[in-house]
Amino acid sequence: MKIIKDKVAKLSFVALLITMTAAMFYAPTASAHGEKSQAAFMRMRTIHWFDLNWSKEEVPVNDTMTISGKFLVFAGWPETVDKPEVSFLNIGIPGPVFIRAGSWIGGQLVPRSVSLELGEVYEFKVLLKARRPGDWHVHSMMNVQGGGPIIGPGKWVTITGSMSEFVNPVTTLTGQTIDLETYGLDNVYFWHAVWFAIAIAWLMFWFKRPIFVPRHIAVSTGKADTLISAGDKKVGMLFAVGTMVIVAASMGATNEKYPVTTPLQAGLLRGMKTYQMPEATVSVKVDDATYRVPGRAMQMTLTITNNGDSAVRLGEFNTAGVRFLDPAVHEDETAYPDDLLAEEGLTVSDNSPLAPGETRTVEVTASDAAWEVYRLADLIYDPDSRFAGLLFFWDESGNRQLVTVDAPLIPSFI
Repeated sequence: MKIIKDKVAKLSFVALLITMTAAMFYAPTASAHGEKSQAAFMRMRTIHWFDLNWSKEEVPVNDTMTISGKFLVFAGWPETVDKPEVSFLNIGIPGPVFIRAGSWIGGQLVPRSVSLELGEVYEFKVLLKARRPGDWHVHSMMNVQGGGPIIGPGKWVTITGSMSEFVNPVTTLTGQTIDLETYGLDNVYFWHAVWFAIAIAWLMFWFKRPIFVPRHIAVSTGKADTLISAGDKKVGMLFAVGTMVIVAASMGATNEKYPVTTPLQAGLLRGMKTYQMPEATVSVKVDDATYRVPGRAMQMTLTITNNGDSAVRLGEFNTAGVRFLDPAVHEDETAYPDDLLAEEGLTVSDNSPLAPGETRTVEVTASDAAWEVYRLADLIYDPDSRFAGLLFFWDESGNRQLVTVDAPLIPSFI
C-alpha cells in the first residue's frame, strides 16, 4: 500500500512540475483589446480625448510615430473613482510592440507621474518607436492611481520589417552607449539558470522522500517529527547559507563593477501647463436626456444661449471618444478611426445659425451603432445613470468653442 501511495504522489509531483514549466514558457496573445471593456461612465466622466492625431498608419521597425492631441479632465469626475492627483500619461498597446521614446504634456517632458486639475484642458504628445511587426491597435491612455487605466480612442497601426533589426541605443550619464534591447541579457539568462537549478535541486532532494499523501497521513497521525531527519536539517541549512552567500557575493561584485548608480525617479510633477481653449460664449442647459434602446440613439433637449457677437451652430457631440457630427456644419479631415466616427450621427431640430443674444430650445439626437458596439448603452444600467460629453460649436468665421454637458440619462424601451 505504501509503494502505491508513493508512486501516486510522485506522479502527481511530476505532473505539477510539468504544468509549472509549461506555464513559464506559454504566453497567449490577445487578438484585440480596447475601451469596450471599460465601464461607460468611466469613459464619459473622467478623461475626454479630442483633436487626436496618429501621425502614421504604417511604420517600419526602428522608425517613429507620434500620438498627439488634447484631453479634458472632466469637472464632474465620478465620486467612485479616485481623483487624478497622481496620473501617468501612457499608451494602450498589446505588449511592447512600440517603445515610448518620450511623452509631453503642455510641452513639458513627463517621464513620470503628474498631477492633473479637474476641469482643465491639456495638450499632449507621445513619441513611439516601432519594435514588433504586425497590426496593432494603439490607444491613448491615462493611468490614475486608485482609478486604474482610463483608455482613450484607438486606431490600427501597421509595423513593417523584422524585429531582429530593432535597436534601442542610449548613452548613459558616464558616456557609455548601450543597446537597451540586448544590454545585460546574458546576465539575466545566467541568473535565471542559476536560481532555477537551485530550485530544482531543492525539489529533487525532497522528491526522493514520501510526498503529499504519505506526508499528510504522517502529520494527521501525529508522526510529523519522523518526516525530517537530522540530515534533512543540515541540507536545509546548507541551502540557506549558500543562498545568502551567493546573494552577498553577487551584490558586492555588482557594486564594484557599477560604482555609479542613480535611483529610479519617482517624484510627482505638479503645476502642469494647461491649454487655454477660446472662452466659450455659448451656454447650454440640458433640460432632459433619454436613450432610446430600440433606435440606438440618445436624445437631448438643450436650451442654448449665444452670448457672443457672432452666430453659432452646433457641429459635434463627443463622448467616450465617439464623435457624432452634423456634416452641414463640420466634416472630419483628420482620418479619425471610422468605427468611432458617426459622420452623419448628429441631428438638431433647428440648427440654423443662432444669432448673438438669442436663446433657443432644440432637440438633439446622437445616433449610431457605436452606442451598442462600444457598450455605451450599458450606462442606463448603472446605479448613477449619467452621461457626459463635449459639444463643439462653430461661428461664422469657422472658430470653434467647447462646452461640456453632464446630466442624468433616462432609458426608453419604446
